[in-house]
Amino acid sequence: MRRTFAIGLALTLLAASAAATGVLIDASLRRDSLGLELGLPVHMQDDEEYTAPLATLLEHGRRVFSANWTSTEGGGRPLTKGNGRALSDASMPLTGARSFNRISGPDANSCMGCHNQPHGMSGGSGDFVANVFVQGQRFDFATFERGDLVPTRGALDEQGKPVTLASIGNSRHTPGMFGAGYIEMLAREMTVELQRTRDNMRRGETRALVAKGIGFGKLTRRADGLWDVSAVTGLPRLSLITATPLDPPSLVIRPWHQAGNSVSLRDFTNTSFNHHHGIQSTERFGANTDPDGDRFSNELTRADVTAASIFQATLPVPGQVIPNDPVIARAIVRGQRNFDSMGCAACHVPALPLSRSGWTFTEPGPFNPAGNLRSGDARTVQVDLNDPALPAPRLAPEHPDDLVMMVPAYTDMKLHDITDPDEPMPLESLDMNWPVWAPKFPAGNRRFLTRRLWGIANSGPYFHHGMYSTMREAVLGHSGEALASRRAFQAATSDDQAALIEFLKSLQVLPPGTVNLVVDEQYRPRTLPVEAPAPSMALAAPARPARSAQPSAQARAASATR
Repeated sequence: MRRTFAIGLALTLLAASAAATGVLIDASLRRDSLGLELGLPVHMQDDEEYTAPLATLLEHGRRVFSANWTSTEGGGRPLTKGNGRALSDASMPLTGARSFNRISGPDANSCMGCHNQPHGMSGGSGDFVANVFVQGQRFDFATFERGDLVPTRGALDEQGKPVTLASIGNSRHTPGMFGAGYIEMLAREMTVELQRTRDNMRRGETRALVAKGIGFGKLTRRADGLWDVSAVTGLPRLSLITATPLDPPSLVIRPWHQAGNSVSLRDFTNTSFNHHHGIQSTERFGANTDPDGDRFSNELTRADVTAASIFQATLPVPGQVIPNDPVIARAIVRGQRNFDSMGCAACHVPALPLSRSGWTFTEPGPFNPAGNLRSGDARTVQVDLNDPALPAPRLAPEHPDDLVMMVPAYTDMKLHDITDPDEPMPLESLDMNWPVWAPKFPAGNRRFLTRRLWGIANSGPYFHHGMYSTMREAVLGHSGEALASRRAFQAATSDDQAALIEFLKSLQVLPPGTVNLVVDEQYRPRTLPVEAPAPSMALAAPARPARSAQPSAQARAASATR
């Protein structure tokens, strides 16, 4: 008892001494004091990501993603908001009873706390209870107290208007990250394709923007050299900003956040750790600094962020479960046909082509915004996404010599307006793609990235808000640009409606250790019935069996190049 008291007293005195003298505690260094409680006892030091075996890098990334962060390693952000800015009222720090706030954050102890479904898998989606209030983090500590007259302290917005639970932020369902590496590489390749079209345009010319067969409207370069993006569709505002002939729109595909706000897993990771946990990365907030006033520096190293990003990029790919019951199997085949005939596949494109070079995930990526490493800022870590030593199941080309592989994610990577003012589920209160001072920010958001449907069946609840408990409700919730598809579903016979739902029910995240992409209800290899349509996507055929449960020589080390 005396020893425990002495240890606690020593730690208290150490923290008090650091606060009094301004000495920072380097959270990235190993500390072996007895009684110390740390969510991540050992950080990966910068440059170790280039020499660590791939298995070690992935395991460390999993630990970063799953760590329950504590106040003794920098968890929490006493003097800053979740958007990285200083508190509106520094006299009321986020300490003690104000350390956590479900709406404005910090709102979670670990990434896995919200990303854990199905099968308890780290990196998955979340229940409705795990919803995040996007843009709520611009408040110090959300209270809704009517007597609080300080903007963004707890009850008033930037214009001094009272906020409500519905208007303080957008309640968003936690998405699953399975197959994330393939998604990001698709986005990068599509961005390159769009930018190539842009860069080859002459003054006075208008061209269609097409990437991997997906149309993004038209871009015009006026005779005076200015860029006209008024006819560009499906891209967020941040990808369309242009002011002069010398600063063309980036046209970057942003596959993360349901409103297309985040470019990459790295960007998403740097932002989320500060917002949700009060953990600041050195690349976003600076090395040997204490921006949030908790007396800890270097709370997340560059190598930590790389490991966490690659862990997410190499998560297994969702698959398809086709029960052996012939009635259900036939319904799935029928439902897949209905998915196309009802127009669902127009946006939820069954599969997109990824070139052979895109099968290698690289970190950091080329399009990251400021505050994140970009290609060239540091050495590149490469991982073969198709390596069977990675968590199964994985994608594979139809033939080993193929130069293109289909990624069956069921998305077009575009933003679509799927709401209607007269529908029960109206627009979101805030548009996160505009700055808070812009009139369009409080005007709300109607556009959302086309939901990736691989893994949809056991990744509920559904829609961007997570307020639909069934996929049928989600289908009926489509409006706006998707109204015709919803009406086609409503006009169909009950059997055709049921078949479509059975098809969607077959698209599942498979249990850990499952090797094949298409399995039966016992997760044994399965093929589509004979009457199935000709395969046009990877899910229509079983994946190659894994060669070995042990990492191959190629997989044992992450490739590092300058």
